[in-house]
Amino acid sequence: MLNVLLIFSAKRNKKETLEASAAQIQNGNEELLNQVLRDYKPFIKKTVSSVCKRYIYESDDEFSIGLIAFHDAIYKYNSERGTSFLSFAEVIIKRKVIDYIRANGRHQNISVDANVESDEGETRNTITDALSLEEYTRGKEAWDRKDEIAAFTKKLKEYSLSFDDLVSHSPKHEDARINAISIANTVVSTPAFIQYLQEKKRLPIKQLEKQVGFSRKTIERNRKYIIAISIIIKEDFYFLKDYLKGRMNQ
Repeated sequence: MLNVLLIFSAKRNKKETLEASAAQIQNGNEELLNQVLRDYKPFIKKTVSSVCKRYIYESDDEFSIGLIAFHDAIYKYNSERGTSFLSFAEVIIKRKVIDYIRANGRHQNISVDANVESDEGETRNTITDALSLEEYTRGKEAWDRKDEIAAFTKKLKEYSLSFDDLVSHSPKHEDARINAISIANTVVSTPAFIQYLQEKKRLPIKQLEKQVGFSRKTIERNRKYIIAISIIIKEDFYFLKDYLKGRMNQ
């Protein structure tokens, strides 16, 4: 995983992490709280959906429970315990949603594949009996990251790319990485560009050149890196996306 992250950023300022955002929110930054809640609605939906085994709408009660749980997780999170915020929040959300479903007698669709224990300690399994929440989330995070990298690798193949390509074609300087991420943001935020990329499996370089203010040579030189970043931004690769979040907002 470390090698993957090094491809995308040689240096990451600690203040840019989601964990640091949680600390700022705990210190009273309500504006940042609202921003984080907005930005991570897709993560909340995906987590709730993994429990309910169906698509989740924002109007669903289960989504509201998940949103409240995510909010609670922000204030309960302690980075000194060694787990990432997303892994911690995922456990909290699943606990709360399972408790809600049980309280309302909706047992048939519950998924407890993550071995999540309820607040009342119901259905404790061997994993959560043997390990603390911190140990459990660290282990789960490692598996989740591994699964995400596998999914990302598979997605890269659709564009005839590999991690070896990214190592070879990753911009060598920090400012070049930031510029490439900025271009990728433009690709994803422009419907015509992202549609072209998804259908043609290549960048609309001529159109991009007119819009982003970088030369054709610059875009072509970083083409593979830009495509990879565009995939991360567009898809549900939460760990990689969170790692890039500070850069993407610049």
